[in-house]
Amino acid sequence: MLLIGLTGSIATGKSTVSSLLAAPPYGLTVIDADKLARQVVEPGTKGYRKIVAYFGPTTPDLLQEMDSVPPQGAPLNRAALGRRVFGDDPDRRRDRAVLNSIVHPAVRAAMYRALAASYIKGSWAVVLDVPLLFESKLDVLCGTVLVVAVRDPAVQMARLRARDPHLTEEDAANRVRSQGDVREKARRAEARNKTAGRVDGVVLWNDGDKAALAEQVAAAITQIKAASPPWWHNMLLLCPPLGLAVAAYTYWQNGQINKRWFAEEERIKANL
Repeated sequence: MLLIGLTGSIATGKSTVSSLLAAPPYGLTVIDADKLARQVVEPGTKGYRKIVAYFGPTTPDLLQEMDSVPPQGAPLNRAALGRRVFGDDPDRRRDRAVLNSIVHPAVRAAMYRALAASYIKGSWAVVLDVPLLFESKLDVLCGTVLVVAVRDPAVQMARLRARDPHLTEEDAANRVRSQGDVREKARRAEARNKTAGRVDGVVLWNDGDKAALAEQVAAAITQIKAASPPWWHNMLLLCPPLGLAVAAYTYWQNGQINKRWFAEEERIKANL
């Protein structure tokens, strides 16, 4: 089963690509980390209780106001929580690290369960939709990484402000910065393409309209299928030892790619 890592940054069009891949003619299973992140902090869950315990005493509006609060508790006020964790100052970075330490392990567990279910079903490919794919090191699991990016940062900010008009310019900028520079993610995807005949990294530039983006998605899937055809993954499914060997090799190869990336980044910084 091919794992396709899908990443980008806020307001670059990642959700649009995710929807395209889930719909005909592709019909791929999409495991959405953002949706899982919401599920693992719903009232009554362990994640919810940990968040309330840490943030509640210093965030009076952490929970939504309700006329009648259910026994498991009121839902989280995500806007209030976002104001606590989005930004570059030390306090926000610390709070974001705490939130991530609560949410990420639960999301990973849910993700692995979904991957196992897709493998059992015999899926040719599954999409891991993860905003922080590289930062969480989940890219090492993926045979191919798709990055949805924009060349012009102003396009990203304009889309975010149009989508979420309640955000101030500062809030919008903080949210963009919290997910890293999408152009760096694009460079990392392109750096994966070191082996002839493979499609390990694809960048979908989304400075235009949805039709142009859909054309890029179609071309990318055609490339990926040519390099990693469904019959090959059916063979891996029928021969689990071979499948495990290929998965181990993919993990090792991606680790080597990342080592080269970081070494090159260090070399560039040293020469500045």
